[in-house]
Amino acid sequence: MAPKVAVLDDYQNISPRHFEHLTSRVEFSYFPDTLNPRLADQQQQLIERLRPFDIIISQRERTPFSKDTLSALPNLKLLLTTGTRNLAIDSQYCAERGIPVGGTQTRPAGLNSTVQHTWALILNAARHVARDDAAIKRGEWQGSLGMTLAGKTLGLLGLGKLGAQVGRIAVQGFGLEVIAWSTNLTQEKADEQAKAMGLPAGSFRAVSDKLAFFRAADVVSVHSVLSERSRGIVGRDELAAMKQTALLVNTSRGPLVDEAALLETLNSGAIAGAALDVFEPEPLPADSPWRTTAWGTDGRSEVLLTPHTGYADEQIHGWYQEVADNLERWLNGQEMTVRLN
Repeated sequence: MAPKVAVLDDYQNISPRHFEHLTSRVEFSYFPDTLNPRLADQQQQLIERLRPFDIIISQRERTPFSKDTLSALPNLKLLLTTGTRNLAIDSQYCAERGIPVGGTQTRPAGLNSTVQHTWALILNAARHVARDDAAIKRGEWQGSLGMTLAGKTLGLLGLGKLGAQVGRIAVQGFGLEVIAWSTNLTQEKADEQAKAMGLPAGSFRAVSDKLAFFRAADVVSVHSVLSERSRGIVGRDELAAMKQTALLVNTSRGPLVDEAALLETLNSGAIAGAALDVFEPEPLPADSPWRTTAWGTDGRSEVLLTPHTGYADEQIHGWYQEVADNLERWLNGQEMTVRLN
């Protein structure tokens, strides 16, 4: 019998064209509706769904695969994912089971897609683009004044590759002051990142006190890796420290920000607004308060939402092609181009 392949979380049905040449060798099934294994009932549904399959193709971190989930999949022989890493997969457990985990190696050329999207959100939120577009189409005109970014302070929560790229644009493009905070960030490390971006030392100022960082920033942009330690790293105390005129932007991972605390903050109008590309769970349920609240009215903050599209650009076609190549190589008994365990 042909191996059975489950393709998960391909919201836009992009992958089938890349797998078409393999349909005579394997049997594909597609599951675009994401199940959240952090919820016990959905984890059981996920296990029941995937138990018959020999191969799983995962779209980055949309569906986590913990040891508990993987141990309930006795037929699993291969797990493929898009991206050069996937922290949502217990790769070590897969290695112990003899299950190879394959990834992709292509990185976007030039400016990272998430960096572009971060700036799209910052500018949109600062200048009220989406709100004013809707107002004009309703027959209205000007409603409020936009934020001038020059001379303001951008706070980067995380100064890795993506945070540093966002910071470079802030300095060179908009004349923003840039401060940064992360658990182990020093000024020496911040200077190294500035130099890697072609900027002089001191362009990124490391702030050692977390609440002082939040108090100083006019825009806070989140660029941290999600782990159990960083979950909720932006909580009530951090949000309470922000200026009433400040914006929060998150294109990293939803759970980095305490959702209940953020909803409370925005419902009370305690900050000017938030621009969010990431959530937990994803996709957002139809009855999510992010969808159903009348943001920007009755004293509530402005809220700008996008459906995790900072990651989703045309490069996904390239990643699915690499996944197809890895699958074909595995079927032929060859080494995959990228092995993650």
